[in-house]
Amino acid sequence: MESEQWNHDQHSEEIEAMCRSKAEEFRLLGYEYVTSKDIWDCISRNYDKEGLPPLHKLVNDIYSLKANSYMNYLTIAAYRGLN
Repeated sequence: MESEQWNHDQHSEEIEAMCRSKAEEFRLLGYEYVTSKDIWDCISRNYDKEGLPPLHKLVNDIYSLKANSYMNYLTIAAYRGLN
């Protein structure tokens, strides 16, 4: 059985590709300036306290991110002065 722990460096290209895919999806929805880094910043904020989750949860978090959740993240970040 494969371990639940994974090396972020080992899968960084795949994660980058998933974030790029999600950013492209958002651009198709009219959010023109979304980048893969923006997607990763939005997703990874949830992992600050607990660290990186198992790979399957990370993949689910990226692909299930909704535009509304992303916009809420941007709004809160703007209020906090993070962007």
